Amino acid sequence: MELNRRGLLAASALTALGAPRLARAQGKGEVIIAATGGLMERSLQEHFYKRFEQEAGIRVRSIPIELPDQWARAQAGARSGNVPFDIVTATPPDLIQHAEILQTIDCKGMPGIVAHALPNACFDKGIIRTAGGMTMVWSKKAFPDKGLASWADFFDVQKFPGPRSLPDTGDREWWVPLAALMADGVPRDTLFPMDLDRAYRKLDTIKPHVAAWWKSGDNCMQIMRGGDAVMTMAYSSRSVPLAKSGEFDFTWNQAIRDVGNWAVLKGGPNTQNALRFLDFFVQNAKEHLAFSEKVSFDSNNREAPALVPEAERRFRPSWPENWDKLVIADYDWIAQNRPALRERWVTWLTA
Repeated sequence: MELNRRGLLAASALTALGAPRLARAQGKGEVIIAATGGLMERSLQEHFYKRFEQEAGIRVRSIPIELPDQWARAQAGARSGNVPFDIVTATPPDLIQHAEILQTIDCKGMPGIVAHALPNACFDKGIIRTAGGMTMVWSKKAFPDKGLASWADFFDVQKFPGPRSLPDTGDREWWVPLAALMADGVPRDTLFPMDLDRAYRKLDTIKPHVAAWWKSGDNCMQIMRGGDAVMTMAYSSRSVPLAKSGEFDFTWNQAIRDVGNWAVLKGGPNTQNALRFLDFFVQNAKEHLAFSEKVSFDSNNREAPALVPEAERRFRPSWPENWDKLVIADYDWIAQNRPALRERWVTWLTA
């Protein structure tokens, strides 16, 4: 991850002198961005939305919304011709599943993306916004002498007793079954296609020990801080601040890579402004560094990793020692099987 210093200086000069002036000269109107609320929205506002408004002269209307509701409104808007958003938040399977309502992006024709985006982080239907992992987090008070090393430990209620917490967010119903397969000994290179019968047999063994099903990242942290659970599956954006508090710890081992993307809806009210925002978003390494420190996700700027202090590298998912531990899902398989995955999850959870 070494960065050529001369290239960084040139890129910084381009950002400081060229892109904002061009954006200001051309800017008008607004852009409507749908994203999850809480810490993520507040941090996007502080580091990107406000600067875009100031430098491009384009108002950002931020709509806090959970992913299932976002996609329901986007699909309804595509059918009616009244598209409600310009930019939406998308998981990798979403980019496949909803491709027909997403604007194709000319990655090579966007100067900011060409100069500043991470390699291979712009796709036909979206760009990477944030990257992290679904990690295991545990209470150091409950386990002062040992921590979890794998999902097998998470499922081992004899070795690691106490109430658990797991996510039921309505948008990634494959996370928990995938962890169950790893807990049951399935190697990471044979996790897909997922053996759902095996996964749910393993999940049956831990269900009585799940004290809380969290709905959001903030909810997850409340559960852990309140002592309602001694361990949880958590976004790295929540596990990192929990670990930094000194009361909890986490591991990147077998964490499920969690990538959030920006995508542009076809026929939105401000498509050109939306594309301009994506090109703006990937610029300014210092803002990305500060943003990543707040949300504990890495973001899409190629210069930012070189600026991360050594003491912080343990907490950064894209640092090589951490990145290699992340489990990458087969998003094509997930997209093709999304309805069956959802039905199986809801049926099991409510049984």
